[in-house]
Amino acid sequence: MFSAGRLFFVFSTKIFSIGRAYIYNCKTNFGKSGMSFKSIAPMEMATVVVELESHKQQGNYAADILSIQEARVRIGPYIDKTPILSSTSLNVLAGRTLFFKCEIFQKGGAFKFRGACNAVFSLPGDLVERGVVTHSSGNHAAALALAAKIRGTPAYIVIPKTAPACKVENVRRYGGQVIWCEPTIESRESVAARVQEETGAVLIHPFNDGRIISGQGTISLELLEQVADLDAIVVPISDLLVGKRVRAQHREQIHKKLQTEESVQIPMHLSRTDFSKALKPDIHIFAAEPKGADDAARSKVAGRIITLPETKTIADGLRAWLGDLTWPIVRDLVDDVIVVEEREIVEAMKMCYEILKVVVEPSGAIGLAAVLSRQFQDSLRWLHCKKIGVVLSGANIDLAVLWESFQKLY
Repeated sequence: MFSAGRLFFVFSTKIFSIGRAYIYNCKTNFGKSGMSFKSIAPMEMATVVVELESHKQQGNYAADILSIQEARVRIGPYIDKTPILSSTSLNVLAGRTLFFKCEIFQKGGAFKFRGACNAVFSLPGDLVERGVVTHSSGNHAAALALAAKIRGTPAYIVIPKTAPACKVENVRRYGGQVIWCEPTIESRESVAARVQEETGAVLIHPFNDGRIISGQGTISLELLEQVADLDAIVVPISDLLVGKRVRAQHREQIHKKLQTEESVQIPMHLSRTDFSKALKPDIHIFAAEPKGADDAARSKVAGRIITLPETKTIADGLRAWLGDLTWPIVRDLVDDVIVVEEREIVEAMKMCYEILKVVVEPSGAIGLAAVLSRQFQDSLRWLHCKKIGVVLSGANIDLAVLWESFQKLY
């Protein structure tokens, strides 16, 4: 257990074409002379003053809450604030109350636009002219192409030959230049390096980039504002998300103070425990992962990065690997990795279509699959988690693949 009064934010963790839950251990830091906030919301007040604090093994993480707040301001004019959906039928099946964060309605059809937009709009003017380059199997590729189009800079996108056709078409639709590579890590990286050398473009890595991580992290701020008192968040191991372990015992007092005083002075002696009483305590973070690409689960058990020789899963957005920026977060701060079978992913996707009435790709439906899985349902450790946020992270799917999956299953 982590000590009470610490604020954690979870963002993309395996991170690549879809990310994987990033968690940041933060503490309040008010400086030597205190700080003044005028007409600031309780959550903004709580988060704007927190500073990244190293956790287990003194790990330094690639982003902190301040960089996420900055990203939120930077990308605000371009992204959509996505809605929350709920379903009584799915609540009954899960035995919990589920809140679905619908990044399927984000520009580009996936949450990846947040990180790509932050990275592109962080570039200084002299670098913008050179263009951007990345390697991705889908959602990050399209997101970067769209962000580059908005800012008016070229986008060179290295894509494996096995990438879904709909995601390749998205890249072209947004004006990105497609460069093919083999479906291996080595090919993706080597081709991207060659393109970068030939064009002078700036590399925007699909996950090992603090700007990407900070942009994806903005979804956590939204979710905490939209749904109060969550017990847990479930995200695709390649995804993003939300807040962790903050005291909330005196929320009304702090809200009243914030609402009645135009300016709130934060004294330097105010403890992190006192200040953190503005939010929600003890949120658990669960990462959902397909069995055919379960390197995160294996790595967490082994205590070191395990790289699979190959991955095989319908969840194409979750076929990537752990990076040196993402592994420490999974190792230290993700509460559990829930591994699901292909059948469970397809069934969850079908429920999203039939019950929620929304289009979700396999990688985006894996969070629901995890909540309904026997691994999660039968775990005595998590019986107390009754209010759960589930991220539906993407909606880009080849319909032919979808129908084929349904036919195999049914």
